[in-house]
Amino acid sequence: MKNIFFITGIGTDVGKTIVSAIITEALKADYWKPIQAGDLAYCDTLKVQRLVDNAKTQFHKNSYALQTPMSPHAAAAIDGVQIQSNAVTIPETDNTLVIEGAGGLLVPINDKETIVDLIQPDHKIIVVSRHYLGSINHTLMTLELLRQKRYTIAGVVFNGDPNPSTEDIILEMSGVRMLGRVNDEPEITPEVITRYADAFRETLETL
Repeated sequence: MKNIFFITGIGTDVGKTIVSAIITEALKADYWKPIQAGDLAYCDTLKVQRLVDNAKTQFHKNSYALQTPMSPHAAAAIDGVQIQSNAVTIPETDNTLVIEGAGGLLVPINDKETIVDLIQPDHKIIVVSRHYLGSINHTLMTLELLRQKRYTIAGVVFNGDPNPSTEDIILEMSGVRMLGRVNDEPEITPEVITRYADAFRETLETL
């Protein structure tokens, strides 16, 4: 297996799936969402599959596919199952692998573990940050938690139109690398993903 990228966000609905699609297309990587909670008819795997436009990418089955759009621990309880991190087995592939997390790092998956417990030492973490009041705090806390746990932070992707004062202070205080930006787009289509993939590819290939 080549590089493994774990895509996390500073919260819910910050653009992890769009960024995952861009990185998957840029590197012609495989894609895997270990835990899907809710929206199974149009889950994140299907969204990425419809946005990616290459013949190499393989899409791997969720370890847990839960019915209710809630925190994984709560959705699992409704479904009568218990999520165990040791049951979340990384798919076998010789290709680069993009793993998309669920929510932020401290979203519970059971009574004792959170999403961060799914990350392995060899994973390269890409943090997706979206601008809103409080996003500086949430981004810096996410990066600090990863640093405390000694994970490899590949960099941050900003989702949304430029906000220099926010971005500059995040990069200065954290010392992380900005990998790119996804601007607010009127519609996310395969063509849009391909355009960003082309723009991100050179930087991603250096990681």
